[in-house]
Amino acid sequence: MAQKEKIAGLVRSAIGPGSALLTLLLIAGYAVLGPTGILAWGDYQNTLESRQMQLAQLQVERDALRNRVNLLDPRGADPDLIGELLRKNVNVVHPDEIIVPLK
Repeated sequence: MAQKEKIAGLVRSAIGPGSALLTLLLIAGYAVLGPTGILAWGDYQNTLESRQMQLAQLQVERDALRNRVNLLDPRGADPDLIGELLRKNVNVVHPDEIIVPLK
């Protein structure tokens, strides 16, 4: 009987540290294997690099569009660009121009 009480006392005294150790192990496992853990860091780096490439491409496109908008400024529009847009979108040409269709 005394042996059973001794074992029960040891088990009760080990419950607190055991649960603390289990909690620490779970936190460490989540830090390594979780969605924002150490193993996910490589995926984040790859995603960051691809997004930076997309950003650079979009900035080039934005700069090209900004240049085109500046050329269409009503205070000093580029006549060549206006002529190109008229021919392309409205099908307007000068009477002395010859149209050569390309296939």
